[in-house]
Amino acid sequence: MPALLHIDTSVDGERSRTRRLTAALADAWRARGPEYTVVARDLHLDPPPVMTASAQHWPERLRGGELLEAGVAAAQAAAIDELLAADAVVIGVPMYNYAMPATLKAWIDLVHVPGVTAPFDVDAQPLAGRAAVLIGARGGSDEDGGFAHALGSLELTLREGFGMDTRVVTTSRTLAHRVPELGPQLAADEFEAASARARALGASL
Repeated sequence: MPALLHIDTSVDGERSRTRRLTAALADAWRARGPEYTVVARDLHLDPPPVMTASAQHWPERLRGGELLEAGVAAAQAAAIDELLAADAVVIGVPMYNYAMPATLKAWIDLVHVPGVTAPFDVDAQPLAGRAAVLIGARGGSDEDGGFAHALGSLELTLREGFGMDTRVVTTSRTLAHRVPELGPQLAADEFEAASARARALGASL
C-alpha cells in the first residue's frame, strides 16, 4: 500500500499555515483510496534528540569504535525505518529566524547517515526517486528571497543526499493579520494558491 510520511514541525498548532497545507496534501493522498495510508510525525510534540556525538553521523562500521548512547541509537533506527517505509514524504517547514525549526534539523541529523541513507563508502541511496514535498511558510513577504535560504539546505539534503524527487510549495505574509502593510488579501491569495498546489500534489504523487 502506498504510504505517505506526514511530518509537521510548527509550534503554532491550528493557526499554522504549514500544518494546514501539509494536511491538505495528506487529505488528497487519502482521498485516492483506502490503500493510500498516512503516517503522521509531529516533531514539535515529539521532538527528536539533538546531535551530541559525532558517532550519530555514521553507521556502526564507520564509527571507529565510538559508542552511540542507547536511547539515541534507538531513536535513530526508528526514524530511519519510518522514513524508509514511506513512498512519499511531506514536511512542513515554517521559517523561524531565517532557518528551519530546530526539531527538523535534529530529525535530519538522525536520518541522514552517510553509507546508510546517503552515499559514502557505498552507493547507498535507498530513497532515490521517491517523492518529497517541502511546505514552507514565513511571516513576511518573500521579496528578499528568504525561502531559498531557509529551505536550501533541506532541499539539498533530500535531493542530493537522498536522491529524492523534491518539490517545494511556499506561502508568505503569514503575519499580515498583525502587520497590515504586508497585505491581508495578498496573504490570502498566496495561501489559496499554495493550498491548491498541495492538494494537486497529494492527488498525483
